[in-house]
Amino acid sequence: MSFSQDAPAKPDSRPFHAFMGIELELTEDVLVPREETELLGKTAVSLLRARTEGCVVIDMCCGSGNLALGIASQIITASVWAADLTEATVALAARNAERLGLADRVNTRRGDLFDAFAADHLEGTVDLVVCNPPYISTGRLEGDSAHLLEGEPREAFDGGPYGISIQQRLIREAVDYLKPGGWLTFEFGAGQERQAAALIKRTRAYDKVEFLPDESGTPRVASARRGAATGNSPTSPKQTQ
Repeated sequence: MSFSQDAPAKPDSRPFHAFMGIELELTEDVLVPREETELLGKTAVSLLRARTEGCVVIDMCCGSGNLALGIASQIITASVWAADLTEATVALAARNAERLGLADRVNTRRGDLFDAFAADHLEGTVDLVVCNPPYISTGRLEGDSAHLLEGEPREAFDGGPYGISIQQRLIREAVDYLKPGGWLTFEFGAGQERQAAALIKRTRAYDKVEFLPDESGTPRVASARRGAATGNSPTSPKQTQ
């Protein structure tokens, strides 16, 4: 399943939706989770299962909390921080966490990407950042993908002029939050793997990069491992990729 280039048709399953073995309340303030995002969630869980101790996870652009809650339900040692831009979205994620009995391990915050965690002192402590960012270009949302905005919010889809504006910031800003050996994993649109690879390489902060395909064989998820702590910031990088 895929959007008409980038995103699949909206599943007809409100107000509750099954995702990664849990039932989520949905509203028109959030994206309905698609099959590609199940792949992203499974990738995140697989990366975390290799951790032998408690782990810290950030779910950026959390929407209904589907990834944060799916991960927390399967990785019982995970402490998860979920953030999004709007009050309505964050309130829904918090409500889902409470209903599923996961509110003690899933913390919700509102803010512009990592600014949401400014008071939480998470820099350098995070094992995994997971994100399903907006990745459709503004122009396409005003053209052949306009139907996606029927019942779902623009901010869940609009990735700027080229569809990669949020990816650019995510890849760059995650570096300060990930511990050495921590992973960034995120979804991207069909055909965007070259841009994603270039953005990751440009930071010189990640030392291993993997791209995972959906059932049709199309790359849709990227995973990048944070390199060594010294010399691996976007301003003073050491390239090991």
